[in-house]
Amino acid sequence: MIKAADMLIARRADTRARADFATWKMMAKLNGASALPAEALTFLDSYRSQLRQMSEAEASEATVALMYQAYYKEMGGAGAPPELPARSSDPVTDNVTAFKRPPAQRKPAPQRTAQGPEARPRLPVGLIFACLVVVYVGIRYYWQ
Repeated sequence: MIKAADMLIARRADTRARADFATWKMMAKLNGASALPAEALTFLDSYRSQLRQMSEAEASEATVALMYQAYYKEMGGAGAPPELPARSSDPVTDNVTAFKRPPAQRKPAPQRTAQGPEARPRLPVGLIFACLVVVYVGIRYYWQ
């Protein structure tokens, strides 16, 4: 009988094995294998040797299974690691979704009411321009 704690450890070990394998495989493709730990290089070597004998998907699953067993023992699982339900066998071709900008949302037009406590008096543009001219002329006369 499998204990609930062992099943939790098994799920965590499987998730970690799949994530680590995907990361290590990508780093190896990007010529970054020299930065990987020795354990990763060992698993990648076993993956390459299995790749000569079987398809890529089968070799990946076999390597993940080896990593799962190692991680299960490392995480404190008792006995042999339990069998986990099989993942979906549908091949994933592309898991990247194209970014689509959401449509712009229009702001509701503010209601122009000059009544109420929140209404602010608006200065006409001409008055602001006239004030700027007066300030500019005043500064010019002051400096001369």
